[in-house]
Amino acid sequence: MFFVDLGVSLLNKIAIMKMHDFAAFRLTLLAFLGISFMGLPSIAQAQLVGYTTTANGHLKFKKQLPQLDQDTNKVSVLRLTPKERFQKMEGFGYTFTGGSAQLIHALTLQKQNALLQEIFGKGAADLGVSYVRISMGASDLDEKVFSYCDLPNGFIDTALAHFTLAQDTMHLIPLLQKAININPHLKIMASPWSAPIWMKSNGASKGGHLLKQYYATYARYFVKYIKAMQSKGLPIHAVTIQNEPQHGGNNPSMLMDAAEQTEFVRDYLGPQFKAAQLNTEIVIWDHNADHPEYPIHVLNDTKAKSFIAASAFHLYLGNETALSQVHEQHPNKKIYFTEQWTGAKGDYGGDLMWHMEHVVIGTIQNWSSLVLEWNLAANAKYEPHTIGGCTECKGAFTIQGEAIQRNVSYYIIGQISKFVPPGSIRIGATVNNELVKTVAFLKPNGQLVAILLNTSPTQEISIKLKEKATNFTLPKQSVTTLVW
Repeated sequence: MFFVDLGVSLLNKIAIMKMHDFAAFRLTLLAFLGISFMGLPSIAQAQLVGYTTTANGHLKFKKQLPQLDQDTNKVSVLRLTPKERFQKMEGFGYTFTGGSAQLIHALTLQKQNALLQEIFGKGAADLGVSYVRISMGASDLDEKVFSYCDLPNGFIDTALAHFTLAQDTMHLIPLLQKAININPHLKIMASPWSAPIWMKSNGASKGGHLLKQYYATYARYFVKYIKAMQSKGLPIHAVTIQNEPQHGGNNPSMLMDAAEQTEFVRDYLGPQFKAAQLNTEIVIWDHNADHPEYPIHVLNDTKAKSFIAASAFHLYLGNETALSQVHEQHPNKKIYFTEQWTGAKGDYGGDLMWHMEHVVIGTIQNWSSLVLEWNLAANAKYEPHTIGGCTECKGAFTIQGEAIQRNVSYYIIGQISKFVPPGSIRIGATVNNELVKTVAFLKPNGQLVAILLNTSPTQEISIKLKEKATNFTLPKQSVTTLVW
């Protein structure tokens, strides 16, 4: 059994109050928790509700209500300390790849609109996705490689006279515009997989480095892109400098070492953003947790750091504790988690448990304020993708013709995106049982949310309120989101 300890002193105060005096009770609770949010519901008013997804697939966002129980023997403790405040959450979601957009855009209008509502809406049946990542130009999950300034071989265009968003206007931009209409607060991050090939050392879409003579041009390319997207009603909240800058084997891809990224941000991109009066965040690294020294190196340059908002991570290599290493060195810069795939050979239960432990709970416990899974949608053959791109990348949705299937990353993100809105603050949460992982939040409306990953057989969580204990069941191998 697990017991959430809200404090004996609070319970004693509650006991001597007239419970119909909600205003007085609210003030007492706020004073005890040190919370400045107004309108926080009292324990008497609040109803604990849980939403559970199990590794065996039998339960998916299953709503469960607690039962009153006096028995608190053999109680273990889940301790919430709302006075402990950590990072403010930016949001949760996926990469809205060009291939995802192509598949969704091909649906009948009725199905397309219903699916977008389900993804970005805030209703009980919706995912509540609040943040998406998109590619600047093609990613490897586009049907073909392209940039916004493609030229015939041997040509250059330092004036960017041939810059165009034409490829994105076919599928991605119309769907993003619909998504913004559904959720006007949706945030968008843009990441390039490669610069236009005429700017690169090898003149190819795969690998190579950005030539130094084009650093200024490429910075203008970013500025031009952000302004062009803004003109279409799509503000870009953040850009990363380069997707996976140490992986040159993808198509498209581009290599960029820490010294190159430092120079590009410090002397070109940062100053051009400032001159253009852009408030779009500049985010560095955007690669695995096995090399935290890369973002630390960039941030150690004082001038470069002045332009940088955050460091972004993936978890194909390394451990999520590396995120804390960067935070400890540069605590005034944010940490983002921007990509983790689920693959064709993955197991639903294994993926659910691993991603919830490491990608969701683990990265947030290590200071990430953003959690994004990889691909939003693919077809049954894991397409579209470029030649040389990922051939086994599963989407949160499998879309084959008009048939839509929801896959494991749908539930991974849904366990948090449905219940923790942007602006929520991570609070202190510990469990004295290593088989149960947890992270907890204080929502802007004053509600509390706790995510509990039970890696063991069925357990009971007991939340003791006044003289009664409210018990809640954590099924075997499951994730439960508690809201009250």
